[in-house]
Amino acid sequence: MQFRDLHAQYEALKPEIDTGIQAVINSSAFILGKPVAELEEKLAAYVGRKHCVGVANGTEALQLALMAYDVGPGDAVFTSDFTYFASAGCASIIGATPVLVDIDLDTFNMSPAALERAIQKTLAEGKLKPRVIIPVDLFGLPANYPEIKAIARRYDLLILEDAAQGFGGQIDGKLACSFGDISATSFFPAKPLGCYGDGGAIFTDDDAIDARLRSLRASGKSPEDKYDNREVGMNSRLDTLQAAILLPKFKAFADYEVDAVNRVAERYTAALKDKVVTPTVPAGYLSSWAQYTVLLPDRKTRDRVQAALKEQGIPSMVYYPRGLHQQKAYAWMRLSDTDYPNTIEATNRVLSLPMHPYLKPEDQDTVIRALLEAL
Repeated sequence: MQFRDLHAQYEALKPEIDTGIQAVINSSAFILGKPVAELEEKLAAYVGRKHCVGVANGTEALQLALMAYDVGPGDAVFTSDFTYFASAGCASIIGATPVLVDIDLDTFNMSPAALERAIQKTLAEGKLKPRVIIPVDLFGLPANYPEIKAIARRYDLLILEDAAQGFGGQIDGKLACSFGDISATSFFPAKPLGCYGDGGAIFTDDDAIDARLRSLRASGKSPEDKYDNREVGMNSRLDTLQAAILLPKFKAFADYEVDAVNRVAERYTAALKDKVVTPTVPAGYLSSWAQYTVLLPDRKTRDRVQAALKEQGIPSMVYYPRGLHQQKAYAWMRLSDTDYPNTIEATNRVLSLPMHPYLKPEDQDTVIRALLEAL
């Protein structure tokens, strides 16, 4: 059994994927070929944004978005403490300072109340200028943008949506990657929409920001002369082969995969809701289910259940075993666990189960039965 079965997806889409790969090889247009522009256009239309800029990976999508707004030294960038390192590392690498924010335990996303406290504390200390909020659409569920946007307006802050895990999620019919002033996603293979290597994209409605991103992703080149670099950028272009792979995968994603993973989630929740804490999807929200993550009573139980599943050949994962404030890279901040009680609670109790659009009911029943037996 696979945690996320990419081979099953490939078998379902093999003719289209193979044809797309061969077409790129035949054209020999390996960098910024036609599939890149086609994919950018389709993704922008799907999300409801004016522009989509394909880049090399999700981490650089976040970094380039910050660079496009001249975020740097002396700026405070607020992001979730319970997420993958890139959500904060994108700020650190350009000299800005990440300010870590505790989560709401029911959704695993940034707590708006904790965010406002962090902003007020930063202002009171007077050492950093609050500039950007990076909410993370964790496990496929969009963050609480109605409340986060209100906070951003109060303090005149930019919102950079980290939808690396949230692509395809919705709030009241509006899609992830449309909530931020600028938004980023990842096409890492295990993401809701993944390629066969690294890839990412940035979404914006601002023509000037779009033009600057296209320059920055190509080492800051001038649009008139590629050997005239106007500023220092990055070499971060979405590979043509990956775009060709993503085109049929995106069609399947939009046509039926999001619906399929929601059916899988519903089956899990119906079977497990009285035995473990199942994921919360607030009214009006739709998750794209990058992960299906339950909360077990404590770390000891979680570790015992995970070991029992492994004995039966059932993969599971702990996303995440520590908060960002516990990472060695941020030890210099000297942050206390007591400031992140919900993050600590989550790290001790979370367990992610096999989840993908091609998960067969009989395999899912095997997971459910093994989990309940272990409990």
